[in-house]
Amino acid sequence: MNDRMTTPWGEPALSRFPVDPRDRLRAWDASDEYLLRHLAEQAIDLSGTVVVVGDRWGALVTALAAHGPTQITDSYLGQEATRLNLARNGAEPGAVRLLTTQDPPPDRIDVLLVRVPKSLALLEDQLLRLAPALHAGTVVVGTGMVKEIHTSTLTLFERIIGPTRTSLAERKARLILCTPDPSLERPANPWPYAYTLPGGIGAVSGRTVVNHAGVFCADRLDIGTRFLLRHLPDGDGARRVVDLGCGNGVVGTAMGLAHPEAEVLFTDESFQAVASAEATYKANGVPGHAEFRVGDGLSGVPDGSVDLVLNNPPFHSHQATTDATAWRMFTGARRALRPGGSLWVIGNRHLGYHVKLRRLFGNSELVASDPKFVLLRAVKR
Repeated sequence: MNDRMTTPWGEPALSRFPVDPRDRLRAWDASDEYLLRHLAEQAIDLSGTVVVVGDRWGALVTALAAHGPTQITDSYLGQEATRLNLARNGAEPGAVRLLTTQDPPPDRIDVLLVRVPKSLALLEDQLLRLAPALHAGTVVVGTGMVKEIHTSTLTLFERIIGPTRTSLAERKARLILCTPDPSLERPANPWPYAYTLPGGIGAVSGRTVVNHAGVFCADRLDIGTRFLLRHLPDGDGARRVVDLGCGNGVVGTAMGLAHPEAEVLFTDESFQAVASAEATYKANGVPGHAEFRVGDGLSGVPDGSVDLVLNNPPFHSHQATTDATAWRMFTGARRALRPGGSLWVIGNRHLGYHVKLRRLFGNSELVASDPKFVLLRAVKR
């Protein structure tokens, strides 16, 4: 596969993270190329503070590394891909400033480049956080594939930053061209958002959930998690429990409330998710001990060090429908579990997770099911 992106600044070699030779997906698409072409054709001055938001695998900041851009991302995997791609293409250490969506943004921004995220809420939160740093001369350009840019996307730019128009489509990609209006009265940022859980779902009934923008089902409890909460394992004797792919942390919080003697590790690749999990845990005054970690699944967790892993794996990852993330989560769980420890997985019936678990653990037990979901348990022998 060709791993080089053609840009006005050369042809950087790019890859996703973690690197998988079998992965046929590129680390960039036509919208990245369109944006870079536009910057060169319009001779945009890149000598000031350049901020790139939502750069999925670091393609944009790698191409622009000579201009010292700042990258802001919600994705740990995206940030690691950026580090890898910068090093691979000989960028000077520190050439690109790497920030997360939880870090304070720069005080002044002269060029703002926005790769439109899948989550409209995350776009809203980021534009509201960045808008105070913009000035009348700031160049603002968004980019995405045509299918990713909707009227609601353009409305956000218009409402938060200023007059907005779109370019013609090229290779199914489109640009968003926005002129900052410093006199615009911006709405208050509604994120993070908190709500009270309904009854009938165990230890967290009536409890508070806190969600930062971009977290899965941020304004309500999704039905898969609701089903899992109704069938949580007893957990007796589990000293170390992992909420793997924790999202807003409601599952790990439920385990912490029901078993205050257990230590709960919340982990996710989203900085917004881990911040949400920590806020949810603290909002409920859970008496036990917890750790909050942004990372690639259970990488970095010692072998044989946990007793119970709870997992609601995503089957959409960075715009791709794939079981690669679930498989990495399952293999990481098997490695991290002590003998006799178990992995509990909630998933849609059609995903066939029982087949993967049997292949990996040698066993898979159906704990509960309904017409849409299955809850499976696999034990490390």
